[in-house]
Amino acid sequence: MGKFTVLNHPLIQHKLTIIRRKDTSTNEFRQIVGEIAGLMVYEMTRDLPLENVEIETPIGKTTQKQLAGKKPVIVPILRAGLGMVDGVLQMIPSARVGHIGMYRDEETLKPHEYFFKMPPDIEERECIIVDPMLATGGSANMAIEALKKRGAKNIRLAVLVAAPEGVRKVQEENPDVDIYAAAEDEKLMDNGYIYPGLGDAGDRLFGTK
Repeated sequence: MGKFTVLNHPLIQHKLTIIRRKDTSTNEFRQIVGEIAGLMVYEMTRDLPLENVEIETPIGKTTQKQLAGKKPVIVPILRAGLGMVDGVLQMIPSARVGHIGMYRDEETLKPHEYFFKMPPDIEERECIIVDPMLATGGSANMAIEALKKRGAKNIRLAVLVAAPEGVRKVQEENPDVDIYAAAEDEKLMDNGYIYPGLGDAGDRLFGTK
């Protein structure tokens, strides 16, 4: 079964508390979501492979380390996942970015895919799906399946807030995918929101509430 890791770094926890507050402005919410995403990807990428490279410093030649292989693909689930992309790119500027569009049927709470655009050769790259909320797990599983169907083999999921129900659903349906969260919250409510959560991340990011 895939690992579920809560990244409880003090800076991540502090910033998460700020965006949970209902009176946090759209501007501050958007900025801090990006900051948390950057801190999360810093923690998540400790195992990226390195290779030796010969360089020349102002003093002389030396062999040092650089990232090996193809750069990862950051995959935001539209639209709320967009809020996490810039923070990740600040840490890994050479990463590629793909997009998966999902909308949720308000009656059934089931997700539907409406957009998919990826860089080529995703089968050779690590794919990091980003979405602020892991609630029912439906959108995450659909995004994972969409990537696998196109050949992706190495997938991780990064979320700000996870409901236990969503974590279980992803682990059951995609046991090969590791999940990283800034927090695991108490429960999923009947209306599909996470409690205590932070509300609708998309509305709060884009000022559409």
